Amino acid sequence: MQKKLIALAVAGLAAAPAFAQTNVTIYGVADATFDNVRASSTAAAGDKLGSTNRVSTNSSYLGFKGTEDLGNGLKAVFQFESGISSDQATGTWASRDSFVGLAGGFGTVVAGNLTGPTRALGAALDVNAGATGIGANTALIGKLSNALVGTTNANGNFTPTSYGTSSTASLVNGKVTNTSLVGCDRSSTCTSLFDTRWKNAIAYVSPSFAGVTVTAAYVANENHGFDAAPASAANTQGYDLGVNYNNGPILAGLTYNAVTLRDTNETRVSDLRLGGSYNFGVASVRALVERTSFQNVVGNMHQIVWGLGATYNVTTNGKIVSQFYRAQNVTGDLVAGIPAQTGAKLFELGYEHSLSKRTIVKAVYSYLGNDKNANYDYGINAAGINTAANGGLGAKLNGVQVGVRHSF
Repeated sequence: MQKKLIALAVAGLAAAPAFAQTNVTIYGVADATFDNVRASSTAAAGDKLGSTNRVSTNSSYLGFKGTEDLGNGLKAVFQFESGISSDQATGTWASRDSFVGLAGGFGTVVAGNLTGPTRALGAALDVNAGATGIGANTALIGKLSNALVGTTNANGNFTPTSYGTSSTASLVNGKVTNTSLVGCDRSSTCTSLFDTRWKNAIAYVSPSFAGVTVTAAYVANENHGFDAAPASAANTQGYDLGVNYNNGPILAGLTYNAVTLRDTNETRVSDLRLGGSYNFGVASVRALVERTSFQNVVGNMHQIVWGLGATYNVTTNGKIVSQFYRAQNVTGDLVAGIPAQTGAKLFELGYEHSLSKRTIVKAVYSYLGNDKNANYDYGINAAGINTAANGGLGAKLNGVQVGVRHSF
């Protein structure tokens, strides 16, 4: 199972021993793999696709966290966590869960850049250590055939990256055409809006009641404009709610994330996600299903994604990991002009071997097969599939990763 089984990393902080003075812990993950990714496509420009070798750092990060005992069971908690790309000698300060707040018998309240319960549930049900790499379920979940890829900007606003944007190029007579699809940059993060962290957010995590935890997050409309001009109309805000049951071998969760963009098209998007897992000790099984929705003044569209995963301990220190996810066709009146086959399949088979409690070596094979009119890409370390530049519609990705993951 993953370290973050509930919505926020603050759960661990809230349970930490109390000290009279703030104690700062430095922690992180160094993850590096050598990858070979092969891409093929039957599209007209598909001959531009091919094979590439690369080094990936798979969501490596460096963090600082701490607590201070304020008396009467009350604690101050804080965390600053930054993504590190050691292969490219870059990093972004506080790009991961970073917050300050209070924790006590009432639960935990924090504000900052936060993981919401929807993203946390998806990560908890992924079979990979750290929910990262080319086989991670973020390749398909929440994306709505790449319409909802990306995250909020520094001001907290989000713009759909393909279907139904305010650009007239994306809508023809009120309907979407497959020429409006876009892809992700090579080696970038290519996860959905619901599977990134929320900027300008505040969240509450309840205490555990017999294994049940409730999380509620609110994303503030920080960039609200008082100018009636369309250019100032963006006013993104939303909420993310989740209930988790985590007791013994059972983990189950139900989340709902709704976001109102309040752009010129009055766009509203949402994700309803249900999933769970059971740990038998020597093996585990898990399942997830979600319904992602998009609605604006023109119409609506929806997509169902489901997945199954399993792990099996072949030795005391080694385990096989595997999962299969299926994104079904996008439906709704916004896509009436697009042929069928807008879904995709993701299959992963891997092996993780623990050299110690903190270090593992791993090998992964993944296959991402797009239907004829889709161009999904890896959620972590995208291959760079798009439609305009290289005939990415219907692309098939075959990838192999071999590397080391060390936690400190």
